[in-house]
Amino acid sequence: MLLLLPAGIAGVFVLWGFRPLALVGALLWRYRWTNLTFVFLIAISVGIGVGLIAQERGLRKGTARAAEKFDLIVAAPGSEITMMFAAVYLQPSDVPLLSGEVFDELYNHDQVKLAAPIAFGDSYKDAPVVGTTSDFATHLAGRLAGGRLFETSTEAIAGSAVDLSLGDRFVPAHGVGDTAEADAHEGHELEIVGKLPPTGSPWDRAILVPVESVWEVHGLVNGHAPERSGQLGPPFDPDFFPGTPAILVHAEELWANYALRSEFTRDDTMAFFPGAVLAQLHSLMGDVRQIMSVMAVLTQVLVTAGVLTGLIVLSRLFARRLALLRALGAPARFVFAVVWAYAATLILVGSLAGLAVGWVAVGIISSVVTARTDILVTASLSWPEFHLIAAFVSLTVLLALLPAFMAMSRNIITDLRA
Repeated sequence: MLLLLPAGIAGVFVLWGFRPLALVGALLWRYRWTNLTFVFLIAISVGIGVGLIAQERGLRKGTARAAEKFDLIVAAPGSEITMMFAAVYLQPSDVPLLSGEVFDELYNHDQVKLAAPIAFGDSYKDAPVVGTTSDFATHLAGRLAGGRLFETSTEAIAGSAVDLSLGDRFVPAHGVGDTAEADAHEGHELEIVGKLPPTGSPWDRAILVPVESVWEVHGLVNGHAPERSGQLGPPFDPDFFPGTPAILVHAEELWANYALRSEFTRDDTMAFFPGAVLAQLHSLMGDVRQIMSVMAVLTQVLVTAGVLTGLIVLSRLFARRLALLRALGAPARFVFAVVWAYAATLILVGSLAGLAVGWVAVGIISSVVTARTDILVTASLSWPEFHLIAAFVSLTVLLALLPAFMAMSRNIITDLRA
């Protein structure tokens, strides 16, 4: 309401003592196709602006939701951002491996409830194949949507978005994307025995396999001593542990996570909270959001300035009618009120239509972003977008005083003779 107040005050002063709405309605109908063009331009400008800003907020919420199951990540020293994208959002990365001694230390730590290896590097079509444990699958999604957890190294669990059903078999490729070697693991066939429920994260398109399967398919020992070679999951034997890019750690108590981060931030390991790293990125995105807001307003103002320029030209079409009104005794302020109310109506209608366009744009952009990032993005218009529209209406309505003043200042005699 405060943002709309300048427009309201201007309207009171301009329209005080006059009733120009009937004439404004006649002008709107007389030049209806031109007016619809102006309204369309304003609506598109407003709609795209508020849609993009709402989308940024939806993306922040979506990325935070996708990372909420990853309390603490332990990896080899390096970039926290790179490791977070690799372990949480499954972006392909070449990273060093952690040793069996590090995993054993975490697994046997008094404060650790869950320590799960995350081993990536293989794929099936566009689905990354991730080696881990059944406890990790339970922690990630709770109960399965169908089937059961894997029990042998030739079984797998498919994410909800993976185009594989229970009982389907596949052979993983070595690598991810265009560089993947499809026949590198020929003969190592895996069977889907479980399906994860939707998580709204990139893990919906992942295939979980026992980490032993990842090691075995690359010709490595499977993490267990020969006498226990058929075992799945921890405890692993440090002497037969080939290594893992990352370890998900979940503690019993919140304070324990901070203690573990401090304890495992050392020369040979890096411990970090994905949520904290994401907060830093969101802070940067917050700055970008401010820039986007300013750019959206400027874009909308430029569009409206173009519309107002068009209105100045359009006002010449009915300049003779306005001059006739003044010749019949209408005050110059009445002409000012008519032209301003005419422009303000187009701006207000265009902005309201822009609200509807923004609502549609948010849905379309959310679908596209979700499909491209595999992060469930659900954006909707909220108070920041309404504030932006209100500020836009006030600013452009004040700018509309200019064509109104120019119309009022025109020479009556010249317009009547035109």
